[in-house]
Amino acid sequence: MNKERIGWIGTGVMGEPMCAHLMEAGYPMRVYNRTREKAATLIARGAVWCDSPAELACECDMVFSIVGFPEDVAGVILGENGVLSTLPQGGIIVDMTTSRPSLAKAIYDEAAQRNIAALDAPVSGGDLGARQGTLAIMVGGDQAAFDRVLPLLHIMGKTIALMGGPGCGQHTKMTNQILIAGTMIGVVESLLYAQKAGMNMDEVIDIIGSGAASSWSINNLGRRIAKQDFEPGFFIKHFIKDMGIALDECQAMNINLPGLSLVHDFYKTAADQGMEHKGTQALFKVLEAMQNR
Repeated sequence: MNKERIGWIGTGVMGEPMCAHLMEAGYPMRVYNRTREKAATLIARGAVWCDSPAELACECDMVFSIVGFPEDVAGVILGENGVLSTLPQGGIIVDMTTSRPSLAKAIYDEAAQRNIAALDAPVSGGDLGARQGTLAIMVGGDQAAFDRVLPLLHIMGKTIALMGGPGCGQHTKMTNQILIAGTMIGVVESLLYAQKAGMNMDEVIDIIGSGAASSWSINNLGRRIAKQDFEPGFFIKHFIKDMGIALDECQAMNINLPGLSLVHDFYKTAADQGMEHKGTQALFKVLEAMQNR
């Protein structure tokens, strides 16, 4: 049995398969989720259910979290019944949520006062990457903590790098989300054009997805659009959150990114139309509806 005792917080679309990979690798697992039913598969496979982050952390060496919003991160880690209230000295917190760089730094500082290490380690690759264990993982924090956690990250991801000190993982994820935001405009506009021209979307993707226009978004989310599959691999509401964080960081750095602002507005329109729990590829439906005005 592996020496490290692991706790996992957040068993949603991304968290459940990521946690499952660690269990398959032989790590003993304690789990917590706001809704117990979403952890049922992991519990059935042997994970120990805990009623709070504090109950989970008290018998762990490392705690991973991947939840929805920065306020959720703050609650499960810094809250009264959060991880830091019981995690033993020498432990490590690895927050894999896409969150605010400033919050990552605050967690790092609070953890350090308790002789606990903290890494911010957001991921990219969507539900497919989570299921296949091929995520890109961008990490902020100290080298020693990174080295200790790296074997576990390799179980969940394919491309992993320490990007700098606390908060640098989150800053890297913001650059990722900015790039995806602009790419998604191109994806939905190109496929709407193909549809209106009477083309077969899959056949178009076969060609353009292998040339200079190739991207993860066209080859994965484009396929879902072609199938009219708008179920979430990544929720619209979470992408709105991510873009909001990026725009806040832009304001703090006094830079203007009009493309990001445009996509942010598109996604807020999707949410206003009741699609906040759909996948980000549902931006296509917003663009499609605009043509009928």
